[in-house]
Amino acid sequence: EKFAKSGKKALKMSGDHSLSRAHRAGVHFPVGRIHRLLKSYITKRTRCAATAGVYLAATMEYLAAEVLELAGNVAKDNKTKRITPRHLTLAIRGDEELDALIKATIAGGGVIPHIDKTLLTRKPAKPGKPGKSTKRPLSAPTPAPPSEY
Repeated sequence: EKFAKSGKKALKMSGDHSLSRAHRAGVHFPVGRIHRLLKSYITKRTRCAATAGVYLAATMEYLAAEVLELAGNVAKDNKTKRITPRHLTLAIRGDEELDALIKATIAGGGVIPHIDKTLLTRKPAKPGKPGKSTKRPLSAPTPAPPSEY
């Protein structure tokens, strides 16, 4: 018999071999491993629902796909076929929501190019008095008063 998912391909459910929970959920991330690691972070008396691993795996898969898609676009813009840490940094910092979510520093990612507007605008030079310096003349330091101790 066929087990139909909404919007997914129909899965064959046969009794002779078992399907992984990731395959049944329609995700690529390992649901069983994520559920096992999720249980290791809670206390012994606290229970963890079976669908918690599926939900977390789907969320992690979505975020990974989103970051990889943006990093692939940056790599394509730079005319390269390989995604580097620099591409990941530019992709994450270029997206407002991912930038708010991911606060980590990526090793080898560099920084975002930014030049402050005040450094780009030049003030027009005043005509007249071109040779006058604006520096104050140096004065001799005043001697310290004698100490009494």
